[in-house]
Amino acid sequence: MKLYDKKSKDKVQPSTTCVKKFRVGDLAVYPAHGVGRIDAIECKVVNGEKHDFYIMKILENGMVIMIPTWNVQSVGLRDLIQEHEIPKIYDLMRNPKDIAAESQTWNRRYRDYMEKIKTGSLFDVAEVFRDLYLLKLTKDLSFGERKLYDTAQTLLIKEISTSKQTTEDSILMEIESLFISETVAVQ
Repeated sequence: MKLYDKKSKDKVQPSTTCVKKFRVGDLAVYPAHGVGRIDAIECKVVNGEKHDFYIMKILENGMVIMIPTWNVQSVGLRDLIQEHEIPKIYDLMRNPKDIAAESQTWNRRYRDYMEKIKTGSLFDVAEVFRDLYLLKLTKDLSFGERKLYDTAQTLLIKEISTSKQTTEDSILMEIESLFISETVAVQ
């Protein structure tokens, strides 16, 4: 199990602001890991203090993560994207901005893209996927960029297919169809 812990020397205090409450069986998204199901809410003693934790199992790989219930906001745990928001994701991928990525070194791109994936925002993940998809049409991706591309694709497809309650293959076909004109233009 993975226990999210910011720097251990920093005492993280429970927030007094309104925090999203999840229930057992809820689907949620954990940044950089993807869609998971809240399997349990358990009370554990950590450093002599009792805390409640969400026990979340990531659907993609079965990894189990413990998240303090009072810390969901700072770790970025969020609800699954709503189905009515998916067209906005597709629009973002369909309309690439000028990609400065070609003028950057691969390691600089890698750092920038990794930061976006860590935000947990599906919009940021979609930007990473779009940029790397278009970049790979014109040049070879570095090993790290290929891994980021695969990660972004997995996160994107899993969340959208779960939200739309459809197969991952059909979502992959939808996403690839967004890029058909770009693919034809490059060839």
